[in-house]
Amino acid sequence: MPVHNKEIAKILNEIADLLDIKGENEFRVRSYRNAARTISGMTESITQMADNKKQIQSIPGIGESMAEKIEEISRTGTISQLDKLRDQIPASLVEIMKLEQVGPSRTRILNEELNIESIDDLKKAAEKGEIEKVEGFGKKTVENILREIEEYSKKGGSKRVKLHEAGEVIGPMIDYLGKKIDDVTVAGSYRRKKETVGDIDILGISKDPVRAMEHFVNYEEVERVLAKGETKTSVKLRTGLQVDLRIFDKQSYGAAILYFTGSKSHNIALRKIGQEKDYKINEYGLYKGNKRLAGKSEKEIYEKLGLGYIEPELREDRGEIDAAKKGLLPDLITPGDIKGDLQAHTTATDGKYSLEEMSEAAEKMGYEYLAITDHSKKVAMAGGLDEKRLAVQIREIDEMNRKMKNIRILRAVEVDILEDGSLDLPDEILKELDLVVCAVHYNMNLSKRKQTRRILRAMENPYFNILAHPTGRMIGKRSGYDMDMEEIMKEAKNKGCFLEINSNPDRLDLNDQYAKQAKEIGLKLTISTDAHYTGNLEYMKYGVAQARRGWLEKEDVINTRPWKELKKLLKRK
Repeated sequence: MPVHNKEIAKILNEIADLLDIKGENEFRVRSYRNAARTISGMTESITQMADNKKQIQSIPGIGESMAEKIEEISRTGTISQLDKLRDQIPASLVEIMKLEQVGPSRTRILNEELNIESIDDLKKAAEKGEIEKVEGFGKKTVENILREIEEYSKKGGSKRVKLHEAGEVIGPMIDYLGKKIDDVTVAGSYRRKKETVGDIDILGISKDPVRAMEHFVNYEEVERVLAKGETKTSVKLRTGLQVDLRIFDKQSYGAAILYFTGSKSHNIALRKIGQEKDYKINEYGLYKGNKRLAGKSEKEIYEKLGLGYIEPELREDRGEIDAAKKGLLPDLITPGDIKGDLQAHTTATDGKYSLEEMSEAAEKMGYEYLAITDHSKKVAMAGGLDEKRLAVQIREIDEMNRKMKNIRILRAVEVDILEDGSLDLPDEILKELDLVVCAVHYNMNLSKRKQTRRILRAMENPYFNILAHPTGRMIGKRSGYDMDMEEIMKEAKNKGCFLEINSNPDRLDLNDQYAKQAKEIGLKLTISTDAHYTGNLEYMKYGVAQARRGWLEKEDVINTRPWKELKKLLKRK
C-alpha cells in the first residue's frame, strides 16, 4: 500500500517536534521541518521515487541523509529513529505538545522551568498563576491554555486535522465511492471549510445500500471497521481519521446534507424558525405533521423557511440567518475572482524553485500577475536579501517581464518589521518596488501594547503595503502574538495599507472571524499563498475558503483587480 506524501511529512514533523522537546540543535530540527514542508507541497508521489535515492535528492532542499530517511519511510511506512525518540520522550509530554497554545518548544520550557510532565500538571500550574511568571507566557496565553485543556478533555484527547490534510485523504476516497454510489457528498465541518476538521461525514444515494457499504469497507485505506449497517457504516482509516458513510433516498438527500453539514448552532436556529411555522425539520426532510413538504434539496428547505440559500461556509450562526431573512447575504468571493498572487518565494531565499519556474507556474494558472516576495536580510536562516541582492533581483524580474507574454511579475519583498517598528531595508530600495509585504518573524513574545505599537509604527513607513500573516499563528503549533487587532485594522484602513489572508493551510491567517471584522471595518484584504514551491500556488483555494467563511465578496479583496487597478490601490495616501 503506497505511503502518501502527507504521511511522510507527518512523520518528519513528529521527529522535529520530539527533537525540539529534547532541546536538539535548532538547525537539525529545522531540516526535518523543511523536508516535511517540501514534501507536503509536492504533487508527485514520493513513494514512486523510493527506488531511486538520487531522484529524491534532486528535490530542492533534500540532502543525502534526509533522502535515506525518506526512502525508509516510503518503503516501510515508519522509521526506526522515530521509534527511538518515542521511547525517550514520555507520552504525557507529547500530549502537552499537541495543545495548540503550547507546542514542542514551550513544552520543553515548561518542563525545564516548572517540571510540568502532564496535562494535569499544566492545568494546576496555570490555575496557580505559575505559568505567567515564565518568560514568553502572558496572562492571555495562560487563559487560552486553560480553555484548550477544557476542550481537549471534553473530546477525550481527540485531535482534529487540518483542512488540507483531510482533503488529501478524502479526495481519493470520494473518487472510489463514486464508482458504486450514485451521488456522494462530504458534509460536516469539511464542507463548511473550517480550518480543522474532526470525523468525516459522507452522504450518498444508492439503490443497493448493502452493496454500497461493502464497497466502502473494502477501500484500501480502511484499517478497521467500527460499525457496519445498511444505512450507516463507520470506519477508521490508517491515517487515524474516522469516516462515517450514510445512505439516503433522493427525497431525503437535501435534508440529510443540510443536517449533517451543520453547524449545530445553525441547525438549531433553522429548527426554531420551523417551529414558528409549525414545521418539523430533521435529516429526512421538512414536515408539516406527517407530510414531507421539502427534503430533496437544501434550497427548497431554505425557501420553505422564508430564507435565501445560505452557503455552507456561512453556516455558523453568526448573523447569516438574519441576513438571509433580509435578502442581505453576501455574494461570496470565488477562486475564479483571483487575478494574481501577492506573496511567493524563489531560490533567491528559502523558496525551492527559480524565478522563472515560479513565473511559468503562475502563468499556467491564468494569473495576470505574481509578486516575488523573497525575505529581507533579517531572516538570515533563509538567506534573506540585503539591498544589493534585492537590486539584482529587481533587474532579473525586469528581464523576466520582457520574456513573459501573459503575466506580469511584480518587484516585491517580504521585509521584516524589526522590534522597534522600523523596516529591515532602507526606503531607497523599497521605493523601487511595485509592492512591499511586511511581516513579523522575530520577537513574537512582546506585550500586547509593544507588539501593537511595533506594527503601527511600521505602517507609518510610506512604502508599507501589506501586513503578511498578521497574527503569526501556526495552526496546531502556536497561537500567534498578542496585539490589538481592531486598532491595527482601523489604522491600516486610515493609512491605505492592507492585511493578508495567508492561504498556507498551516497558517490560514487571518482567521475567518478577523476577516469578517475587517469587512465590517471597511478594510480590504489580500489573499496570497506565501508559495515556496510551484505546487503551493494551488493553496489559493484554502485562502478563498477562509475569505468566504469571513463573508468576503470580490470587492473586499484587492487581488481580484487587474494590475492597472491594483497599482492605484497600492499607492499610499
